[in-house]
Amino acid sequence: MASPALSQASTAFDSEAPQVQDDHTTPRSQLVQRVRDVATSQDVLLFLIAFRILNALSIRTFFQPDEYFQSLEPAWDIAFGANSGAWITWEWKHQLRSAIHPTIFAGVYWLCAEASKFLRVSPIVRDELFLAAPKVIQAVVAASGDYYTWKLGERVYGRGNKEAWAATTLTVIALHQWPWQWSLEATGDETVDNLGLRPDPGTDQVKEIAKCVPQDVEGVGTSHSAAYRLCRCLLLAALACVLRPTNVLIWICLACFTLWQSTTSGRLWTFPPFRFLYFNLARSLSVHYGRNPWHYYLTQGYPLLLTTYLPFTVLGLYRSLFPAEPSISQALLTTTMKRQLATTSLLIPFILSFISHKEVRFIYPLLPALHTLSADPFSTYFFPLLQPTSSATRNRRTKTAIFTAVLALNFLLALFTTAMYQTAPLTTLAYLRSRSLAASSASSHIPTTTAAFLTPCHSTPWRSHLLHASLKAWALSCQPPLHLPNPATHAKYLDEADQFYASPAHWLSLHLGRPPRSLSEQEARLLALETATGIGWDGVEVDKGRERKKAWTAYLVTFGQLEEEMSKVLKGSGYGICRREWNGWWGGWHEDWRRRGGMVVWCLDEGEKKKWRQMEKDKENERGFTKWVGLGRIWG
Repeated sequence: MASPALSQASTAFDSEAPQVQDDHTTPRSQLVQRVRDVATSQDVLLFLIAFRILNALSIRTFFQPDEYFQSLEPAWDIAFGANSGAWITWEWKHQLRSAIHPTIFAGVYWLCAEASKFLRVSPIVRDELFLAAPKVIQAVVAASGDYYTWKLGERVYGRGNKEAWAATTLTVIALHQWPWQWSLEATGDETVDNLGLRPDPGTDQVKEIAKCVPQDVEGVGTSHSAAYRLCRCLLLAALACVLRPTNVLIWICLACFTLWQSTTSGRLWTFPPFRFLYFNLARSLSVHYGRNPWHYYLTQGYPLLLTTYLPFTVLGLYRSLFPAEPSISQALLTTTMKRQLATTSLLIPFILSFISHKEVRFIYPLLPALHTLSADPFSTYFFPLLQPTSSATRNRRTKTAIFTAVLALNFLLALFTTAMYQTAPLTTLAYLRSRSLAASSASSHIPTTTAAFLTPCHSTPWRSHLLHASLKAWALSCQPPLHLPNPATHAKYLDEADQFYASPAHWLSLHLGRPPRSLSEQEARLLALETATGIGWDGVEVDKGRERKKAWTAYLVTFGQLEEEMSKVLKGSGYGICRREWNGWWGGWHEDWRRRGGMVVWCLDEGEKKKWRQMEKDKENERGFTKWVGLGRIWG
């Protein structure tokens, strides 16, 4: 027969046994509560990981160039060497970036390569493994960010509070959490920034902010645990600043609050790399990538970042900055933490507004704090809907309709951005990979498939999606005016992509000459170029101080808006359209006019051109048949 002590201990785990009275200050009760907390935390974390992996693997769109060029490209270079064909941008060559998080993906790539060799998988399976593995890793990072948003909510509002769950709900269904999840590609530095490590981009944030805010929420703790949290916080804060120097603004704000309230000495201050400040501020090189009005973050940044949550965020910021008088010490602590998060969330965009070049992703690391502040008005307004009631009042019906609209709008926007907008960059590279595999399987040796991207730079992923060593390509570059020390001269500078779009016909004639009339002529020209120059023709940057020569390739890739002009340039040559890739709904519109329309692939392969013409003819016949069937039904 069980002893009374054991009976009481077992019933303590049963949430359905309220008749058991217990003093929560006893060691046994504290142990019971801790077991419950651990179980809940594990359940939440596992759910978020599973959800984010599904989210990551379902993404089919191109969202941000930095998803690839600030993470996967240097990772590929680290894993497979400098001659592997990775596109290493100028920031890496001038030491403006940290190699910490690309090294993580380099390890993933190396493991994928070794596993493929050991298991002797087919080339198609190998390709899918290389594409999926970084997504899964980033999904885990993103889920950690979601998890610590929940923890941050508990630190601010109290353990088990509805506001903490509201913050988690806002994070999970937020629009900007979807297209940025699938890699430190898709969140790039962002996820590590936001992790307190990186999402980030790519990009949620491992919200170590929660560990830095002065507390203890429970009013219970030891100096040892507080010191441990502070050391962990400072370590991750320093790492976040190394990975993305602009993160230092967030951590300076929070550190100032801590220093103001504390008499403890010996705090650690971490400053961003000098070269980052020198290149982007002193030399104003960031302006090369665009200028934005001073009010960008107020009128565009926050609305784009928060979408349907914006009204709740505005109200949450107001309540945090101008709170009602707290009645108990716990409320005072919550008020203090919320005021600090609100001040940081407003001060960072204010400071960044003084920099001419602005992007939404620059304020992305603030999203966990913004969701936490939004959780209070969000839960106050919507959580009564979860309470059972027999009355269906007009106010309840209105709230239900609004909540449904918020969920539906966020879901539709997430579906649009992850599956229906800018799909062509990924499907085009999938087509080129398939042609490379087809060429390899049709020959006893491994032939080279060549391609040129006549698009604005960074319009597609690069080696992380080209994958095959036999698939060589070049693209237009867009390096900033590193050779011009005077910022006043930057406005007149034109990079290679600018020069091409100023006059495509003239640029092609000057740099490539007459288009080839056949595939054999193109291959002969390419061989002659490599023999004459002694350096490779593929790639985008300079090679050992010498600019790479450009050459006509077997495939040309352009955006749809350039199709008419390219048809004139290529008239009389052997090039013809062999593929058009749909760029999603509204794919014909883009803020950069050069990227409008789908993507068009031109080739010299007669078989591919013939196959495409037949596909177009079949589609036209199908449309005609459908039209006649519809008319027949009307007449019938």
